[in-house]
Amino acid sequence: MRQTGLIAVGWLLLGGLLWLGFDHYLNPNAQLAASPSESGEVVLKRGPDGHFRAPGQINGIEVNFLVDTGATEVALPEAVAARLNLDRGIAMSTHTANGEAIAYATRNRIDRISLGGLTAHDVAASIVPGMNGNEALLGMSFLSRFEIIMNGDEMRIRARQ
Repeated sequence: MRQTGLIAVGWLLLGGLLWLGFDHYLNPNAQLAASPSESGEVVLKRGPDGHFRAPGQINGIEVNFLVDTGATEVALPEAVAARLNLDRGIAMSTHTANGEAIAYATRNRIDRISLGGLTAHDVAASIVPGMNGNEALLGMSFLSRFEIIMNGDEMRIRARQ
């Protein structure tokens, strides 16, 4: 009986290690520090799907971002907007990777968005009802305030000099 318990614990430990390794492989930026590196920049690694994902904050609430230099604004699925207590404002037509869509400007601009210690205030954002998932697109309304350097599978974001 004791040997069976040890075998079960061993399998659980092995499964946990495999899960942690796979999770890090899928999202190499999951443990992004809340403060910038000594150089004052955030360094993101490209995931296996070709995208840059990272944790951050909107108005002090943790959010998972998909960094999208092709998005004009920060774009939020309705579920994320509801969690952040952001309300729909004016409706607008937008072009997405999936075609034409209706989006809504947030009633108020976002007070503060942070990514790895880099922060921008008074950021334009939109709520996109057809957007699935619980990741916010971190678009150019945030990113344009910083210098972005792409090098292979790495994106460096830092304050403008």
